[in-house]
Amino acid sequence: MADAPSLSPSHKPRDLGVVGLGASAGGLEPLEQFLAAVPADSGLAYLVVQHLDPTRETLLHELLARACPMPVLLAVDGQRIEADTVYVIPPDAELTVNAGALRVARPAEPRGHRWPIDALLRSLAQAFGARAVGVVLSGMGSDGAQGLQAIQAQGGLTLAQTPESASFDAMPKSAIATGGVDIVALPAEMPARIVAAAGGPAPGGEPVADHAALRRILALLREHTRHDLTQYKSNTLTRRVARRVAVHGLASMAAYAEFLRANVQELDLLFKELLIGVTAFFRDPEVWQVLQQRVLPELIARQAAQGGPLRAWVAGCSTGEEAYTLAMAFTEVVETLPADARCELQVFATDLNADAIAAARTGCYPAAAARDLGPQRLARFFAERPGGGYRVDQRLRDRVLFAQHDLTQDPPFTRLDLVSCRNLLIYFDAALQKRLIPLLHFAMRPGGVLLLGSSETVGRVPALFRPLEPKSRLYRRGDNGSSPGPVVFPTARRPAARATSWETTLPPLDASPANLQPLADQLLLQTFAPPAVLVNEAGDILYISGRTGRYLEPAAGKANWNVHVMAQPSLRTELGVALRQALQAKTTLELRGLPLDDEGVALVDVTVQAVLRPKSLEGLAMIVFRDVPSATPRRRRRARPSETPDPAVAEELLRSRQEMQALRHAMRVSQEELQAANEELQSTNEELQAANEELMTSKEEAQSMIEELQTINGELQSKLDDLALAQSDMQNLLNSTDIATLFLDNDGNVRRYTEQIARVIHLRESDIGRPLSELASTLLYPELHADVKETLRTLAFSEKQIATRDGHWYNVRIMPYRTLANVIQGVVITFVDITVAKELEARLRKA
Repeated sequence: MADAPSLSPSHKPRDLGVVGLGASAGGLEPLEQFLAAVPADSGLAYLVVQHLDPTRETLLHELLARACPMPVLLAVDGQRIEADTVYVIPPDAELTVNAGALRVARPAEPRGHRWPIDALLRSLAQAFGARAVGVVLSGMGSDGAQGLQAIQAQGGLTLAQTPESASFDAMPKSAIATGGVDIVALPAEMPARIVAAAGGPAPGGEPVADHAALRRILALLREHTRHDLTQYKSNTLTRRVARRVAVHGLASMAAYAEFLRANVQELDLLFKELLIGVTAFFRDPEVWQVLQQRVLPELIARQAAQGGPLRAWVAGCSTGEEAYTLAMAFTEVVETLPADARCELQVFATDLNADAIAAARTGCYPAAAARDLGPQRLARFFAERPGGGYRVDQRLRDRVLFAQHDLTQDPPFTRLDLVSCRNLLIYFDAALQKRLIPLLHFAMRPGGVLLLGSSETVGRVPALFRPLEPKSRLYRRGDNGSSPGPVVFPTARRPAARATSWETTLPPLDASPANLQPLADQLLLQTFAPPAVLVNEAGDILYISGRTGRYLEPAAGKANWNVHVMAQPSLRTELGVALRQALQAKTTLELRGLPLDDEGVALVDVTVQAVLRPKSLEGLAMIVFRDVPSATPRRRRRARPSETPDPAVAEELLRSRQEMQALRHAMRVSQEELQAANEELQSTNEELQAANEELMTSKEEAQSMIEELQTINGELQSKLDDLALAQSDMQNLLNSTDIATLFLDNDGNVRRYTEQIARVIHLRESDIGRPLSELASTLLYPELHADVKETLRTLAFSEKQIATRDGHWYNVRIMPYRTLANVIQGVVITFVDITVAKELEARLRKA
């Protein structure tokens, strides 16, 4: 591998490689390990985002600077990004990049609902493309997972910390689970992998293409997957293949082609790599606003007048977010229209990636994927999953049909009113795009609408499509009668699983029993089948057959599709008991002659059957309603005396009926109260969830703050140890000089002294802080205190020879005490014993 290219000021911003690092709780240590292993001349810039407490200043940039050979700066809005520099996010900010510069802004979302790592990584993907590198380290939650997918989709490199080495493994695990991580490694190992991958592309920004090796790789993929990718743009294929080459540390595409021959699993990974798509709910909100305000109302009105559903096709749907977004947008629009101006929706969502289609069918998404929906849409169209995340509502899933489909090889869907083909054509070469545009025109009904991505157009074919909303890339199918040229249908055939036998004759259409059977079954069901509903254990209605309005009706207030609420009052009690018993015993119960009203004129037989087969319906119950025919009126016979009703029995019967009505009323009131309590509990649960999210965010921020404080505390402890050692050294030095030394503060109070001072002044440990004037001394020096004050006033030292009462002589020197900052903080008095010198002087004078 070549070394990373050195960058000069002449390099354009788009040639600079940028690494985005995201961390949260437990992220300080891996950040230090990562940056400590980065070479000082890597030629890359590094942007660090950590979940910080927005109310406190951060020392993160100072702490990282001690472990990093590069300059570490706190990010400033508008600052140009330079190579071999680390930029750290400030508190209460969102860090992104645009046009080679940093963008630091206040977060728009409230605390607890912010995703700063995703915001940075997405902006890196958009601004730097294949030159972007994303790294997710220790932390709680799933921030960063979608940002890594965005970088991977643009051909950039993505890395995650090994979960076993992370103090908090939720963030690395979430990123790895999405399939958007290329390398899983220890933080200290990542820089070498990144620099090696960054050294692969040429200085112009695109990897060196080996067309012969690329053709061999595509041939291996075609043989393994039965999909031909030769008509995809070669630079896109080359860039993504080169990334896999760098991930495996291989020298060339040719070596990677040989590696593929021996590793079938890598062929699957490469195929998924080439099909990576970035998608999100309500991506590009402006486009969906135009669809809801202009396009969908027109299409719905047209289909309501013609009859039949509105048919839409989402090509390249990936994991289904856009298809479900279309269904949600349709639902919101159609509910604003009158009943006679509505129609149904059928969405066909296709993709080449079978794993993505399987994930889309489940309708399950992590919490991070649903954050762009808003609380109203989230509560309306999704249900929270016990293990975390959300699942699309069943009624919404019923409107979308997912299928694996190759746009270049399989026939298109037809009679379509709306086709969404966003960010798909940009991966095809010009010849394939030119062939697919007429094909989409053929698949659509007159007046249909085509939606493309922000970087896509229909080309120079005004006869096929005319702009409807150029900014949103919306086009209407042209129907002016001019010939658009021949439509080339896909002709490639995949190998059949078994030999096909040719039919020599085709029987008449109306004579085929296979065609008569479903029609006859449908006729029988419509004519003779009784009304019925399919419910779950809670009584929620999942399916309705026939006309059930006589027995079930919606209750006033908030919509509630529950059989206990919708059933006629005279049926609720017996129906609820029978449903519970039938599901518990897994049997069938018959309720005969139940009154439909309080008068008991109309009667109905109800059958409650626990469904045991098929397996997919196990645990559900079928409730069937059959009207009881009224008895034929007969000629009244003369009442006999013996048939006269007993007054006591009649009174007892009347009393029983009144009690039953009172019980029904009490049960109805209790049910309404329970329903109101349930709604309050749901509201409380939502508030608690919001509070829990805020607490989790606060916990992450507090953990980051604790890590900073622990690091600072460790450094302070080290400094204290050094200071204690220096103090010991100074004390030993002063004692070794055998000079009595006394330190006083500005007020003349004792601050420090050496052991030898005891020969002159009587001092103990408890005397520290006492004024010098209060201490007993053997010196014959009454002016000592005055000389100290004079030295403090004039800052001139004083030196005198003073005798003691016991016959000793000392040279007393008083000097100002100066700090390293040249501040006077008292005086230093030294007492040097000169008794021997004085005695010698006296002897010499006598001689």
